[in-house]
Amino acid sequence: MLGISDYGAFCAAILLFLALPGPGTFTLLTSVGKGGMRAGAAATFGVIAGDQVLLWLAVGGVAAVLAAHPLWFHGLQYLGAAYLVWVGLRLAFAASGSPSPIRIEPRHYGRQAFLITLLNPKAIVFYMAFFPLFIDPATHLGMPTYVAMAATIAAITAAYCLLLCAFAHKVGQQVRAHRRLVRALERLAGVFLVGFGLKLGAQ
Repeated sequence: MLGISDYGAFCAAILLFLALPGPGTFTLLTSVGKGGMRAGAAATFGVIAGDQVLLWLAVGGVAAVLAAHPLWFHGLQYLGAAYLVWVGLRLAFAASGSPSPIRIEPRHYGRQAFLITLLNPKAIVFYMAFFPLFIDPATHLGMPTYVAMAATIAAITAAYCLLLCAFAHKVGQQVRAHRRLVRALERLAGVFLVGFGLKLGAQ
């Protein structure tokens, strides 16, 4: 589909990454706790905006490598697959612990979420590893392929984050009580990441 090698797996991978606890999730839950659904919606679009900036920076690098050095692009794909396996193993075997707190002031939720997303040091590495895995060098259409991938990520992120905000708003403080469940889901996500990396690296 539009030069995306496996669109279904692409969408599934986006959902999996969104479900991993991290700065974005913490930002959304904190915003909802302080400002309700309006704050959560503002934070959601801040996260999407930050993701899109990082995403297009990554696209620029991937497009340059694909155009100038097709063989290097395949090497980048293998490195991306290896990175996913590494992240998955870390999640699956990491010791239990609380995430680092992120300060959210009760105003300008969208701007704060945008900056937190943009300054996440792991995000640009993730996008550089993620994009090459799903680009088919034989059928990609250049900019239309990248636009389709970016729009898909934005749409799925919006739907997921708004549902998460609605859930957090509904149950309030109870969301923070299920640390064991969160850890179990984190380990399961790690296993799936390892599977994604091995599957995509073998293609």
